[in-house]
Amino acid sequence: MKETPLKQTPLFNLHRELGATIVPFAAYQMPVHYPLGILSEHRHTRTAAGLFDVSHMGTVRIDGDADLYEHFEKLVPGDIQGLLPGQVRYSLLLNDRGGIIDDLMVMRPASDTGQRQLLLIVNAAGKQRDVEHLRSKLNGNAAVEWLQQRALLALQGPKSAYILSHYCDAPDRLKFMQCGEFAVDGFGDLFISRTGYTGEDGFEVSLEANQAEAFARSLLGFPDVLMIGLGARDSLRLEAGLPLYGHDLDETTTPVDAGLVWVIGKRRREQGGFPGFSIIRHELVEGPARKRVGIKPNDKTIAREGTEIQSGGRAIGAVTSGGFGPSLPGPIAMGYVETAFAKPGTEVDLIVRGKSVAGQVVSLPFVAHKYVRYSVFSI
Repeated sequence: MKETPLKQTPLFNLHRELGATIVPFAAYQMPVHYPLGILSEHRHTRTAAGLFDVSHMGTVRIDGDADLYEHFEKLVPGDIQGLLPGQVRYSLLLNDRGGIIDDLMVMRPASDTGQRQLLLIVNAAGKQRDVEHLRSKLNGNAAVEWLQQRALLALQGPKSAYILSHYCDAPDRLKFMQCGEFAVDGFGDLFISRTGYTGEDGFEVSLEANQAEAFARSLLGFPDVLMIGLGARDSLRLEAGLPLYGHDLDETTTPVDAGLVWVIGKRRREQGGFPGFSIIRHELVEGPARKRVGIKPNDKTIAREGTEIQSGGRAIGAVTSGGFGPSLPGPIAMGYVETAFAKPGTEVDLIVRGKSVAGQVVSLPFVAHKYVRYSVFSI
């Protein structure tokens, strides 16, 4: 059987020019790290500004009539009808058992004052499936378009606002989980959100694919900006306690299991109307059978995904993400354990390469989030 060729993002040639180590990821050729290495890239993002190519992710536009938000709420547990123009909401596509089909960002453009519109950012591996799911479930009530000619860049870190202020006033106008359109000379109209998956202040910039390389090169002209690969992106989100779909989240995981109860709007908890509501309501009242938790080994042993978690010689769960946290520094992990063992401070044993390693359950995140929750102007 002939293998499908791996895709390339609009920045592929730039990655090679910068000496990136390229690996297959979600059907794309993606940079895992550059010559400086993962640890240096991670620390640079925490102290300055890291530029990430996330163009492999899917950008989806949904256009509909006055009932679009009501229709969309039948697919997710979030309060979409309460989403104001220029606001962003993290949400979940759910199956009929309350399992997570995908996690996604839902944005209502600031210009959405007449015809209803939503912009979604979905995960790379499932974007084709997500588009088909949306078209099927919305069933003619909205037009679902996968914007394949767009690129997506993430500028993350404490100096990202200063860097971006050289191009537009997004850093002044936007606070965490807000979005807007900004005209930038030489690069056209940029759709910018103050979002990201590192735990740092930062922005995600959607722009025409043919402008992506020039814009990236311009950003890299600032000494505080370095290109960052997938390796540091993963260690940054793990330190921030952020779940990764396909590892910490899947179709057997409910929002309650995953510690994502906060995505379920108050009205939605009371009224339901989304897939798996009866199961999720039961878990909200009675508690789930398991919970996602943070875990720290007591020594320098790294517990990778799939590591069995035990207590008293009995399996109580498994690690779903694990690695080295450069900011601590030391090994960290996330995983699911039976609810009775989910309290921070609970001692557990991690079975690594056949040997038992002592550890304990800890609160998430491992590194405090640094989101900016104020803005100079309102949208």
